[in-house]
Amino acid sequence: MSKNKFNVLWSKIAERDLISIIEYILKDNKSNAKKIYDSIKKASLELNSFPERGRIVPELEYFFIINYREIIIKSWRIIYRTEGNNVYILAVLDSRRNIEDILLKRLLV
Repeated sequence: MSKNKFNVLWSKIAERDLISIIEYILKDNKSNAKKIYDSIKKASLELNSFPERGRIVPELEYFFIINYREIIIKSWRIIYRTEGNNVYILAVLDSRRNIEDILLKRLLV
C-alpha cells in the first residue's frame, strides 16, 4: 500500500526562528545545538507521511482556529498547516514564550 506523500515547505519566518534558536544554543553547547537542529528538521520532514498527527494548536483552538497544528520537540513547538499536498512549517517557537500573542500576530495578519 502506498502512502500519500506531502511536500514539507519552510516559511522564511520559520527558518529564521530555527536559526535564532540554534545560534542561541551554540553559545553554550555546540553539540547540543546540532542535536536540536537535527531533531527539529527530522520531525518536520516526517510530516510528509502523516501531517495530521500533530495536535491542533490549543491557543488558536480557543478562538476556533483549527487549521494549524503543532508537534513538540523538547521545549520547541513546530507550528504548521496543511494545504493540498503541502505542509507549511510556519513557526518554531520556544514553548516558554507567550505563544498566543506570537501566533495571533504572525498567522492572522
